[in-house]
Amino acid sequence: MNEKKFNKIFGTILMTLMAATIVLITVFKASQEDARLAMLIIASFGTLTGFASALLSANGIIWTFLFGILDVVACAIVTSDNGAWGDFGLHVFYLLPMQFIGIWQWRKRGAKGAQKEVRARRLTWKQRGLIAAGSLCCLAVTYVILFKIQEATIADGMTVNKGKVFFDAAVLTFNIIGQILMSLAYMEQWVVWNIVNLSNIGLWGIIMLTEPQGDYTIVMFVKYCFYLINSINGLRIWLKLSQAPDSPPPVLLKNWFSS
Repeated sequence: MNEKKFNKIFGTILMTLMAATIVLITVFKASQEDARLAMLIIASFGTLTGFASALLSANGIIWTFLFGILDVVACAIVTSDNGAWGDFGLHVFYLLPMQFIGIWQWRKRGAKGAQKEVRARRLTWKQRGLIAAGSLCCLAVTYVILFKIQEATIADGMTVNKGKVFFDAAVLTFNIIGQILMSLAYMEQWVVWNIVNLSNIGLWGIIMLTEPQGDYTIVMFVKYCFYLINSINGLRIWLKLSQAPDSPPPVLLKNWFSS
């Protein structure tokens, strides 16, 4: 079996399992008396469109950004409803415009419809080291900021859930980095997406276990479990897509991380 056929079958199986799981969860949750049906449907819709986007991204297909727009809007609604304000701001003010930048950049790198994959590339080791160091610094700053926001907004007598704030900060920080690397077609995005997905599993797991209004949070938890499987496969695919020699980094990265 050739690579493209395997990836197509793998993606179809994952999408089918994801859709079946989400439908079952949605039907079960909707049957409960206190179900918030509108939010449940929005979360389920965003889950399916987002996973379709992730599958297309793993295979280097430019349509990833079209499904990504739908996913970002749905996730913004869900995160605002749940008070994950770092994740909300990330979706509205960053991830949404980055979908359009991604379309522009991937078209420049040869992606065309479903027939032609984007030309992938890799960072240098120096660039990787600088990005890793910068990521840890940004994570620390983001954690402090979100902790202060949560501390100022919770009711008197309540304590801030430090685990939730940490994973919220990690999702915010690494999503920003991953989206930049994705839009510029770098293989290392998939290392970052694995971190993002693990952080999201932690975030929604805590919300699901600790907050009573969590009728749709299990949808988000399941979503990122499937995302993690896809991001592991995406790393495998892009390691191969980025093997061929490629052009130098774009001016932006070259100025920041030049040797």
